[in-house]
Amino acid sequence: MKRPGSVTILGWFFIAAGALGFAYHATELDIRNPFAGDAAWVLFVRLLAVAGGVLVLRGSNAGRWLLILWAAYHVVLSYFHSMSGLVVHALLLAAIIFLFFQPRVVAYFNQR
Repeated sequence: MKRPGSVTILGWFFIAAGALGFAYHATELDIRNPFAGDAAWVLFVRLLAVAGGVLVLRGSNAGRWLLILWAAYHVVLSYFHSMSGLVVHALLLAAIIFLFFQPRVVAYFNQR
């Protein structure tokens, strides 16, 4: 079965978002003491987005769940920041869940 277009779009979206976020936040990392702040954790979370994107492009069901959890984590994180961030991340999570649970997409991941 051919990969659905929504999976391709989401996979590349998360690869791009993770890579761009990694590049942006890498400037915050203190090489002499990488675990002093939260920069190392932020970079790890960004790498998870890239890994999830690659996994869904390869047809991995685990990648699909990783990206759903990644987006859910950002909804929770946004709760402690701004209402607009919370709304944006909640809508993004809803869209991701909607797209990842379309019958054709579920069939694609179940065949692998």
